[in-house]
Amino acid sequence: MQEKRIIPCLDVCNGRVVKGVNFENLRDAGDPVELAAFYDQEGADELVFLDIMATSEGRQTMVDVVAKTARQISIPLTVGGGIRDLEGMRRLLEAGAAKVAVSSAAVKDPSLLAAGAKEFGRRRIIAAIDARKEAEGFWRVYINGGKVPTQLDAVTWAKEVAALGAGEILLTSMDKDGTEDGYDLELTAAVREQVQIPVIASGGAGNLEHLWAAIVQGKADAVLCASIFHFRRYTIAEAKQFLADRGVKVRL
Repeated sequence: MQEKRIIPCLDVCNGRVVKGVNFENLRDAGDPVELAAFYDQEGADELVFLDIMATSEGRQTMVDVVAKTARQISIPLTVGGGIRDLEGMRRLLEAGAAKVAVSSAAVKDPSLLAAGAKEFGRRRIIAAIDARKEAEGFWRVYINGGKVPTQLDAVTWAKEVAALGAGEILLTSMDKDGTEDGYDLELTAAVREQVQIPVIASGGAGNLEHLWAAIVQGKADAVLCASIFHFRRYTIAEAKQFLADRGVKVRL
């Protein structure tokens, strides 16, 4: 078994980390640079930085904040939000991002994933998928920060992005986001069973049992967490020890 990763998520709006419920009702959770440094010291495996309003506001990701954040940490940093082309990817990678996450732009132009993988390497390209369940076995993909529905089914789209060249999938359940009542295990497992690339489960972590369930029942390769770490409910070390005690291989 490969080591499972614990990844704090920094949803950034107007230069501050925020946390909402179902992509709405945002509340302040701190400074992204300070939080990044804190999680690096705590033993996080990676960090995800999402400029959550960049796409809907029609602007690029805040490269200066990304650069400041990257300089504070020694672990891989994934950055998403507002990426529309190869040049946008390049700017973020040159600013210190290890990987870039693409959502809306990939839906509008799937060839961007293939081009990014060819230009920068597959392992640096993450396909971010935000989805909401609408029927049994059907999760609709949303773009523009969860504001615009598409005609895509999340599982089918996941298979397509993997074929195009994405090296990993960041899979967020909009139904579970911020609820703290557990990940969408059905969605996560459905996607993971159909692709040969790692899947990061996102949306719904409220306690350490939820992380274990996402990995064991949801078959996730990594778990993205926000509230449980931002508001100091648990430490990274506590989460890793909890998983290790239950037979999950993690980097201690």
